[in-house]
Amino acid sequence: MSATNYRRIIIGDVHGHYESLMTLLDAIAPISDDKIYFLGDLIDRGPQSSQVVDFVKNNHYECVLGNHEHMLLNILTSGQAPTSIVQAWLCSGGQATVASYKQATIPEDHVEWLKALPTYLDLGDVLLAHAGVDPSIPLVEQTADQMCWVRDKFHSMDKPYFADKLIIVGHTITFTLPGVTPGQLAQGKGWLDIDTGAYHPRSGWLTALDITNWLVYQVNVLNKCLRTLPLKEGLAFVDPAGFEVARCQRAKSVIS
Repeated sequence: MSATNYRRIIIGDVHGHYESLMTLLDAIAPISDDKIYFLGDLIDRGPQSSQVVDFVKNNHYECVLGNHEHMLLNILTSGQAPTSIVQAWLCSGGQATVASYKQATIPEDHVEWLKALPTYLDLGDVLLAHAGVDPSIPLVEQTADQMCWVRDKFHSMDKPYFADKLIIVGHTITFTLPGVTPGQLAQGKGWLDIDTGAYHPRSGWLTALDITNWLVYQVNVLNKCLRTLPLKEGLAFVDPAGFEVARCQRAKSVIS
């Protein structure tokens, strides 16, 4: 344990897997002084989105806005959202969220809480964002469109965005990045991705990272397996050049 006497614990994309989240927290066994943060995408895909939102909200845990919350809020606040946008959300896991509420509408207190979620949390030495940042834009100009949705432009940075701050994100399942296998966390130039794909059949791992002691806690949604390991044992480094190779391979496959 650090000399601070409390841990800072970051939890990746839960995607409605409430029971697995409870199993993960039982393994972490947080005390009252520990600080727990969520990286967004509490909802969609899994069966218990309403319970996840209720739990995070009622425990006053800090959480950043994820792209799935962003999609939902765009629908709820747009008046009459186009059918195509609603269908896109429902097909991206929103149907499971609707079913989890077991009522015609999402409660107003949940909606207001989701509206208040920040796009990032600055912890001093660490910045938490759901997807990352656009490396070409200053932090003060980043919007939810960048911080909830960015992918390759962020992960393929050839130098850190901050000189003195690590960016920790979810959003992009780590095994979709070059050289990363299911369950591994991914690290690049100034960033660390901990979305190990809890909902995905190729992975099933829900991850929490203790950044005080650099310990990884994981529970597998599919087989209920639990494991704890030092970060260095569960980490893969992503070479920015790998993104260009992947882009070239995709281009060749289209041409052929």
